[in-house]
Amino acid sequence: MPKGVEIEIYADVVCPWCYIGTRRLEQALASYDGEVTLRWRAFQLDPGAPHEGMPLVRWLGARYGGEDRARQMFARAAAVGASVGLRLDFERAIAGNTLDAHRVIWFAGTPGAVPFGAGPDTQAHVVEALHRSHFTDGLDLTDHEVLTAVADEVGLDPDRVRRMLGSDEGVAEVRAEMATARQLGVTGVPTFVFAGRYAVSGAQEPETLRQVLAELAGEVEYDRAG
Repeated sequence: MPKGVEIEIYADVVCPWCYIGTRRLEQALASYDGEVTLRWRAFQLDPGAPHEGMPLVRWLGARYGGEDRARQMFARAAAVGASVGLRLDFERAIAGNTLDAHRVIWFAGTPGAVPFGAGPDTQAHVVEALHRSHFTDGLDLTDHEVLTAVADEVGLDPDRVRRMLGSDEGVAEVRAEMATARQLGVTGVPTFVFAGRYAVSGAQEPETLRQVLAELAGEVEYDRAG
């Protein structure tokens, strides 16, 4: 099996299908015996979202024809989430700008974060904690103290993260990731880019993702035989 396959995940932490898609990817990887490196890349569903949180039902209701319409939109995502063991509580969820949340994700994946508690899986743990904070716990991801607490939960130095959030550190890097997404033609998330070549969009079933991994494995074996 191939070694060192990198999967870049373009996602937003307030996207329910990104949460579901990440869980399905985990299921696909559970039966894969090669080494995989996951890298999260920033994408914002709404870059113009307010930097102060407000109830998601109210916010989406104002955009999509009322709160009842918003709840109808949530129903399918909540049901699919439950099927993979996720509790998506849209009534508690707080809408807001995710730029700072992406800065924490970016920081967790940098070499500079290693002296402050980061390891190979810290970025994944940050993403999981942010999804849970938004969709299950009803926490406001525009709040720097919430973001700092999430970082602390996964083992990052909270003082270092607080200093980062109080500055413009990571802003340019996160925006560069979003610019790269546009250049690649990413218009919806989640989008999984396998080995820099295969892009799979949407919260695909684990079997679809396993097929991509199998194709990569076959290419490696062919190259070795050649």
